[in-house]
Amino acid sequence: MNKHPLLLKLVILAVVTLLLVVVLGEIRGLAHERQARQTEAEQNVEQSLAGAQTLLGPILVRQCTETWAPYKDGVQTRTFSHRLTPAQLQLSGELVPEPRHRGLFKINTYAGKLTTLARWDDLSGLTPKPDNVGGHVECGDLVAMFSARDVRGLRKVELTRDGRPLTVRPGTTDPAYTAGLHAVIQPPQAGERLDLKLVVDLAGTQSLAVVPTASDTTVTLESAWPHPSFGGRFLPTRSDVSDDGFKARWQVTELASGAVADVVAGKGNLDSLAVDLIDPVNPYVMSDRAIKYGLMFIALTFVTVGLTELLTGRRVHPVQYLLVGLALSLFFLLLLSLSEHLPFLVAYLIAAGAAAAVLTQYAAAMLGGWLRGAAFGGGIALLYGALYVLLSREQAALAIGAILLFTVLATVMTLTRKLDWYRLSAATAE
Repeated sequence: MNKHPLLLKLVILAVVTLLLVVVLGEIRGLAHERQARQTEAEQNVEQSLAGAQTLLGPILVRQCTETWAPYKDGVQTRTFSHRLTPAQLQLSGELVPEPRHRGLFKINTYAGKLTTLARWDDLSGLTPKPDNVGGHVECGDLVAMFSARDVRGLRKVELTRDGRPLTVRPGTTDPAYTAGLHAVIQPPQAGERLDLKLVVDLAGTQSLAVVPTASDTTVTLESAWPHPSFGGRFLPTRSDVSDDGFKARWQVTELASGAVADVVAGKGNLDSLAVDLIDPVNPYVMSDRAIKYGLMFIALTFVTVGLTELLTGRRVHPVQYLLVGLALSLFFLLLLSLSEHLPFLVAYLIAAGAAAAVLTQYAAAMLGGWLRGAAFGGGIALLYGALYVLLSREQAALAIGAILLFTVLATVMTLTRKLDWYRLSAATAE
């Protein structure tokens, strides 16, 4: 007979726990695989429709050549793009959500009609001054250009000047921002103001960003999508988000952003303001977060069963521990599979209810009575409730988890405070 059965059982339970960790790892790997497939579905939609959009302009562009003759070096030339940003830019419109599906996966896309008003008050800089002594600058046509990250999303474009339509052509003529469109316009008379109106029927996937390319940029967007995520370098100065959708307004000046100077210099990685149409509850992300708490669930359940053994004298076989642990582990697989077809809360309730019911009837036989089984099942239900609170309150998850663990430890210490561990060890060794 083994002189240390308690120690042997603890070793066996450690092995059982390691086996369950492997099971949880496989389930988590499956969740990651589904996330990867969702990303592939998003990429597939972007390839077929249009990707996330970043809008720039309209701005004025001229392709210029400077010629000069340095001492004894002959004639030299340089070619450059001369850009003039508007004094004021106002963009407004509505984004209409158009969810697309690839198999089980939903991808958020949008369509919208955006109207942009651009105004130039001072056009004295249309012809740049030479940078070199004795230089002479000649420039080509004056072009109004508008850049979009994915031109496939430009379904219809209208550009007008003082109510008169302009001929829009593909490409921007600007080597720094090639994707987009342009129109050749006649230079205004000296002292004359230039006003352009651009109306774009736009499509994109999930995200829309706007580069504040004017001295004073105002962007006003609205949508029926109730879950916007505002990003970029600037948050809205005013926003109204409800179950019916959102309305947001941004106000950005060149004092707050370097976008104007960067555009004039033809740089990339520009400041922008952005909004994403997101799903607040991604089933794969939520399932992955839930699985991270799986080992804690198993440990707490094993502690509960072990305490029952100690306090009632009812012996529980390691195989029974394994079966209880498997039931707890398969809850996460059930949650992952159901959440692909049902709202996450509904899937969670079904998975938790099924697991709690199975464990209640099994615990009734394992622990010797329906009262104990019902108490065990109620404890499991409370754990599932605590897990859902952890998932839905991400910012407070650490505090809630710490309080839960402290409460469990305090309960164990209270229930076992009068237990004679030496006598227990001696009794189990006989």
